[in-house]
Amino acid sequence: MRPLAFKRALVNLTGNAAAHGDRVRLSARPLASGGLEILVEDDGPGIPEGLHEEAFRPFSRLDESRNQNRKGVGLGLAIARDVARGHGGEVTLGRSDLGGLKAIIRLPTPVSTAAPSSETAP
Repeated sequence: MRPLAFKRALVNLTGNAAAHGDRVRLSARPLASGGLEILVEDDGPGIPEGLHEEAFRPFSRLDESRNQNRKGVGLGLAIARDVARGHGGEVTLGRSDLGGLKAIIRLPTPVSTAAPSSETAP
């Protein structure tokens, strides 16, 4: 696990949620497969289902008129997905029961932040 990269992915997703909604919910649960699922949800306007993949493209700003005064250049979702894929996982989007967007991070194995040991066993 690359902790700083994973932190960046979570910061990007939660930052997007906070920028577009008034309420943000972050939750995590273990998967039956041994992996982990993390949900970042908001009550903002969401993204239409047909534009979910477009939203992951670098520099994608789906609605320029809505985003004129927003910080960022459209890399947050692309970076989050790249980090998840680098850990063997994925990021997908859906509709939150809060009314806005739901970003779902799924990782295939338990997350470990322990640094790999450089020592060898005798």
